Amino acid sequence: MNIGRIPAKHARLTPHKEALIDVASGRRITFGELDERIRRLANGLTGTLGLRKGDRVAVLSKNSIEYMEVYYACARAGLIAQPLNWRLGEEELVRIIRDGEPRVLVHSAEYAPTLAAIGGRISIDHALCYGDGSDGSYEALLARSPATEPEGAEAVGGDDPTLILYTGGTTGESKGALHSHHSLFFGMINQTVAERVVPSDVYMLTGQMFHIPVGLAMNYMAHGCPVVLINFEARLALEVIERERVSAFLGITTMLNWMMAVEDFDRYDLSSLRNIQYGGGPMPRAVVEAALRAFPCTLIQGYGQTEGMTMSFLSQEDHLDAVRGIHPERLGSCGREGFVTTIRVVDEKGREVPRDGKTPGEIVVRSPANMLGYWRRPDLTAETLRDGWLHTGDIAVWDADSYLYIVDRAKDMIISGGENIYSTQVEAAIHQHPAVLEVAVFGVPDPEWGEAVKAVVVLKPGMTATAEEIIETAKRHLASYQKPRYVEFADSLPKAPTGKILKRVLRDAHWKGERKV
Repeated sequence: MNIGRIPAKHARLTPHKEALIDVASGRRITFGELDERIRRLANGLTGTLGLRKGDRVAVLSKNSIEYMEVYYACARAGLIAQPLNWRLGEEELVRIIRDGEPRVLVHSAEYAPTLAAIGGRISIDHALCYGDGSDGSYEALLARSPATEPEGAEAVGGDDPTLILYTGGTTGESKGALHSHHSLFFGMINQTVAERVVPSDVYMLTGQMFHIPVGLAMNYMAHGCPVVLINFEARLALEVIERERVSAFLGITTMLNWMMAVEDFDRYDLSSLRNIQYGGGPMPRAVVEAALRAFPCTLIQGYGQTEGMTMSFLSQEDHLDAVRGIHPERLGSCGREGFVTTIRVVDEKGREVPRDGKTPGEIVVRSPANMLGYWRRPDLTAETLRDGWLHTGDIAVWDADSYLYIVDRAKDMIISGGENIYSTQVEAAIHQHPAVLEVAVFGVPDPEWGEAVKAVVVLKPGMTATAEEIIETAKRHLASYQKPRYVEFADSLPKAPTGKILKRVLRDAHWKGERKV
């Protein structure tokens, strides 16, 4: 299986059927047109620019047709795509680019100033720019490259690496989860079964393409379905569903809340919707119930990680049963293992904990959809992938029917609006304020974002600071979405006998009556 050949099949079967609809640019492209451009780009990268199997191609852009072309062209030719999170600050972008060592960086014109600012600190062979205001270098490469099948493409696939997606670790340091054609393909199988994909679907990609959900969009394309690319805004999403007759999309708490809050929500024709998958962090039960009332379709929940795509699902029937009073507590669950996935909940010695709904353990996953490992981090790979099992770091209980209920995130990660926020990064930024002695950062429930960042700060004796100053200090060193929304001052922080700050003591008071899903 070569993921890059997904458009080729439908270029043969339905060449004039639309493959991608780019709402931001207004462009629409058929499977036949898309596959030709993918072949030209693959040949341009490997022929004209001289890239070889395993070389990296970075992408810095918001969602676009060109972004998807890069993914497919890299896969087709045996290259590795390295998408970059455009929301990151310059220092982190530089670190990730240096880590991946891409030979080519493809970017939209919007990010030309960013690349100009960091250009002296990174080393790349070629930059290709596209979009309004670009230098035309991306299109020029396609124009002068042949549309033949890339040389050697037939030998690419299986366990060959094709995609590095950057995530974070216990220290907050980003690390690259390396996926193969094989792992992405089996992640798609999991999704096909859970979402019950049919060829008549029209999929809307609401998240950004530097995240693992891009695999969900590619899965719909594998079934010959059009994919609509948007950069999310609530009213725009409703308009696009109505105009393009969208039947499925992935939404997070924030997105669904914003869509339901649109003043004239009821006037939009959403009758084309068949199914909405939600995930990316906690979904309060009240929001799930409201979404089931508001949207004329089924819901499923998907729990997963960048390292393993989607691992477990709360099914359509589970949702419908819950609102009818049959196991309503399962709306606080992240469901059961997916079609190609085996899940265990284990104690610190690797033994399965009882399925009693109260004994916690770590979720470990065995699946052909698991990553190959962390890019250039054999130490972290050995720690995370053990004896064929992916250790997620998520702590859960499970019931007699193997429904999973996450009770803690062992790595103190906060998921706000679908974005991963690492508490240690925020704490390090807050410590830049000269008055800060100690700080603990954790997530608290938020009806709009799922979780919001809260900081509890202890000041140095005789010094003062305001909440606004703490937030502004964090903002200077972080992306805007990472800064704390709430700041509380305390005389001291709870600590274990070892001196370790007990964040759970601080956090639990905010989560009474709520389960973190």
